[in-house]
Amino acid sequence: MKLQKETEQAKTPHGRWYGDACGTAFGLEVLGERWSLLIVRELMFGPRRFSDIRAQLPGLSAKVLTERLSGLEASGVLRRHAAPDPAPAQLYGLTAWGYAAEPIIQDLGRWAAASPLHDPTLPLSPAAFMLSLRTMLDGGAARALTATVVFEIDRTQFTARLAGGGMPVERGAAASPDLRIEAPAAPALAAMVYGKVPPDQAGVRCLGDPDLLRRFVDLFHLPQPVTD
Repeated sequence: MKLQKETEQAKTPHGRWYGDACGTAFGLEVLGERWSLLIVRELMFGPRRFSDIRAQLPGLSAKVLTERLSGLEASGVLRRHAAPDPAPAQLYGLTAWGYAAEPIIQDLGRWAAASPLHDPTLPLSPAAFMLSLRTMLDGGAARALTATVVFEIDRTQFTARLAGGGMPVERGAAASPDLRIEAPAAPALAAMVYGKVPPDQAGVRCLGDPDLLRRFVDLFHLPQPVTD
């Protein structure tokens, strides 16, 4: 009987914490548990295996990850499906409703980055860095630039397609990009993009037109800290 009650609660989480009809309360019930929103962040560029998610969230135990994935699935944020051959595995991917959480993550990140307590030197996952680029992009200035940029962060590849003031990002490497940017870890890229540290000093390898790289990097800025 207890198991049935817990299953019913997982399927209908609205009201379980706050008993409040507000959509904000419901949103917190769906995504407010520790690690939930970061799991969604890691899935924002496509489905991932359990081991992939855990590798990018090293403070998250396998037990808690299993619980959060089950809860997010029950809430309709993600779903499981089998990866195609030749390496069959179970993948976790966002639903359309799950992908619609990207603006929430962006707004929260933009708001939090304006705090003087924000420490941009802490560890950063590749997906978190790529989502930060979409968050901190100066859309007005970006209208003047079109470019395809491949990022290789450790062994993870992403393609960013800058056009019309927007920049969709997908996993994988496009053929013949305008720029190719390689780094052993995301913090090195954050130092180059947000700290404006020269690539060689940041430990970043860049292939392509240096002027295009400069114009690309100039499109991204962290918000000024709020001091009052």
